[in-house]
Amino acid sequence: MTAYRAAWACPIDRAPIRDAVIEIRDGVIAEVGEYLAANQSGRELKDLGDVVLLPGLINAHTHLELSWLRGRVPPATSFTNWVKGLFATRGAPDAAMTAAMIAPIHDAIREAQASGTVAVGDITNSLAAVEPMHAAGLNGVVFHELLGFKERDGALIEATRAKRTAAAAHGIAVSLAPHAPYSTSIELFKAIRAAVDARGGIMSVHLGESPEEVELLREGTGPWRGILEMIGAWRDDWAVPGCGPVEYLDRHGVIDRRTLVAHGVQFDKAALAILKRLDATLVTCPRSNQWVGVGYPPIERFYESGVAVAVGTDSLASVADLNMFSELKTMRWLAPSVPAHRILESATLVGARALGLDRELGSLTAGKSARMLAVSIPRGVADVEEYLLSGIKAPQVQWLA
Repeated sequence: MTAYRAAWACPIDRAPIRDAVIEIRDGVIAEVGEYLAANQSGRELKDLGDVVLLPGLINAHTHLELSWLRGRVPPATSFTNWVKGLFATRGAPDAAMTAAMIAPIHDAIREAQASGTVAVGDITNSLAAVEPMHAAGLNGVVFHELLGFKERDGALIEATRAKRTAAAAHGIAVSLAPHAPYSTSIELFKAIRAAVDARGGIMSVHLGESPEEVELLREGTGPWRGILEMIGAWRDDWAVPGCGPVEYLDRHGVIDRRTLVAHGVQFDKAALAILKRLDATLVTCPRSNQWVGVGYPPIERFYESGVAVAVGTDSLASVADLNMFSELKTMRWLAPSVPAHRILESATLVGARALGLDRELGSLTAGKSARMLAVSIPRGVADVEEYLLSGIKAPQVQWLA
């Protein structure tokens, strides 16, 4: 048994505790409370000083396989222009990963862990990050992303099953993800949903990210149609749904409480009300959104709607680093009216719940994993939750247990 004393603890599932003590037994949290000298006899107490203890952060949406593209795809003024730049550098999504592309995945994972990330929701075409995640002890769910606007059934799922089976042998949870409505047929969407449900799993999807996506679904026109026609992926029998992205997928029953919806920059109140009704989780990635030319997400509107909000960084192709604390700083700037506690909860407990990891992660709660962060803080900080949104750097972060 070991007990840590700290200036503060942010358990997340309760208010911050000043002069806190957390007791650890066999790698599990046994007790979280306020330091009382009379209760400390008979146990080893490690005084950590001016730090705040909190659970590891959950990066609910990233693309580790794109880490080799760091600094190679410049910001753009529109999403489709950014995608063109991505493809010009990367090539097709299903292109083979080389050793030079794998090494940056290991580097990115080390960087993410050094700045406090304990688990990720990783979106992948190649499944290349599974082995590096296992090697680094990074928890999470890997979503094998499938796409094909002309797919007429779920044959692609069976054709790629062996790859997922091999990846899952590393002990990392592997699920499926349809990419987006502008790249994935509704038939493939339904097949993926059925396959995920059959295993009791969760699904992730990019949704409402760009104005171009909304235009395609509402009008059947715009840059996405032009791109699909140019690459021979358009289908003339596709019926323009004439609605927004959330309504489109809800009509077909392919999003529910086991769905992580990434981005949502274009969501209005009606779309958010649907997500709230469905109990889906919205994962916001504000720094990436600005980089790829879709603007900043309406963070305050997200919280006002009551929808569950998680946080992701997206990939190093569209963000400078994988430091989740940098994402939280941007969220605070965009949403000054949202209580700091709710933003911290989004980056911890909400993300853990969305990925099905909340039995072990997401809060400093008795019975959960004792793997936690100790973040150094200036002496005399009065509002520790607000301080954690100010832009914590990796040198301030230490892992315990």
